[in-house]
Amino acid sequence: MPYDNGPPTAPGPRRSIELDSAEALRLLGSVSFGRIVFTQHALPTIRPVNHVLDGGDIVIRTHEGAALTSRTRRADGPGVVVAYEADIIDPHTHLGWSVVVTGYAHLVTDAAELARYTRLLHPWVQQTMDYAIRIRPDLVTGVRLTAA
Repeated sequence: MPYDNGPPTAPGPRRSIELDSAEALRLLGSVSFGRIVFTQHALPTIRPVNHVLDGGDIVIRTHEGAALTSRTRRADGPGVVVAYEADIIDPHTHLGWSVVVTGYAHLVTDAAELARYTRLLHPWVQQTMDYAIRIRPDLVTGVRLTAA
């Protein structure tokens, strides 16, 4: 797959427009793929995952050996601090949007909820995903990149 790191092909400058949290969550809910950021051994770790937006919460599925499964299983109090990012940026015009959510992640332990997420969210990797993690957003930010 060739990579294009050259200058954008669309003429003119761009501008960044801040999104309110409702619009940012709406855009996040319009895609099924993002990146979760958490700490592992005191270092930032990023994993690509698919998600579903459910009542304003982000839900991902994970497996027994996953670092995030282990971290959320051991978490006390409010949960594990994570960030979640999703975007659509056109590779040629460099226009689009990006949303970042920061909040606390919890392992879903209710059997009925877990069964529901198993029906709603199908992993895109060939691996058994027996767990679900819910991220409750505390801070939602987003930008839309438009032609100036």
